Amino acid sequence: MPRSGQTGSNFGASLTHVTPYLCVIGEDTMLSDGVALTNGSFSSTSFAIGETRIGSRSFLGNAITYPMGGKIGENVLVGTKTMIPIDGEERHDVGLLGSPAFEIPRSLNTEGRKDLSRKQFRRRLTGKNRHNIGTMTIYLVLAWIRAYITFLLGFTTVDLYQPYGIWALALGSVVAAVFNFFWSVMVERAATGFRRLQPQFCSIYEPYFWWHERFWKLSTQPAVFNGTPFKAIAWRLLGVPVGRRLFDDGASMSEKTLVRLGDDCTLNAGVTIQAHSMEDGVFKSDHVAVGSGVTLGAGSFIHYGITIGDGAVLAPDSFVMKGTEVPARARWQGNPAREVAAAAEPRVPTRI
Repeated sequence: MPRSGQTGSNFGASLTHVTPYLCVIGEDTMLSDGVALTNGSFSSTSFAIGETRIGSRSFLGNAITYPMGGKIGENVLVGTKTMIPIDGEERHDVGLLGSPAFEIPRSLNTEGRKDLSRKQFRRRLTGKNRHNIGTMTIYLVLAWIRAYITFLLGFTTVDLYQPYGIWALALGSVVAAVFNFFWSVMVERAATGFRRLQPQFCSIYEPYFWWHERFWKLSTQPAVFNGTPFKAIAWRLLGVPVGRRLFDDGASMSEKTLVRLGDDCTLNAGVTIQAHSMEDGVFKSDHVAVGSGVTLGAGSFIHYGITIGDGAVLAPDSFVMKGTEVPARARWQGNPAREVAAAAEPRVPTRI
């Protein structure tokens, strides 16, 4: 039995592929959220499919596109947003970072992992499976309650249509939308006991991690408010300390209460602020502090334990690695992100 192949942790929830029949994943390999197995290839004249094969005892981070012919063998750690090499020899026993990818020493992070015997492992795995069943039950019950109340509001709106006409439909739609939003907020906050999350460092075999997985299943992203002033209100209700005049065109956050945003921040479409990581069977989370006047470019990815100084600018599609401190008024770009220049002073509009 795989030593870190724990049920519920091998694959992220947002995993995509062209066909599952040509995906080969070695045992004890873990894929995080946002991995796309692109075993299809298209051109203006043709279409082809092929095998995507990942070796055993490997780990793939978030936001990775794995193409046909990717050269990932056994015991390889692939960092978040890393470009998968498709040329040269198959990589073994190395770590890969960046875009384009470069090799680093492969070191298993076993600090915080339990040295479990086979019997202990089976007992923990059984406990995790029971916890998963509990999570599924809670999720389905809450989804049923949401659907029941939404349908009830809909039927009430239909009954009121005859005397009140189009105004009944308008009011019913608004009430249903408001209910669904506040229901999502209450479920997520209740999942944490209405307390703020705290930084963690533990094995994925620990009950805390099982609880954190349940929190992910019950959390929400207020994408309906993208690009509007209501997005800041939604983040505050979900526990994010948000400064004044936030513009958010489509950012997502997994651990909201571990993130802090200053005044006058600009978050472009596709920004991901992820205050956790899961590497080689170890779960880690920490705070993310974004200063005032910061601009995060479209598609940028912010990992855990990061501080971004006031007025800094992050270029589109950049990846700021864990534990990085971005100086104030600096401009960073790339994967991994590095400083390239000082950011321009923000322009203050003048009245005519």
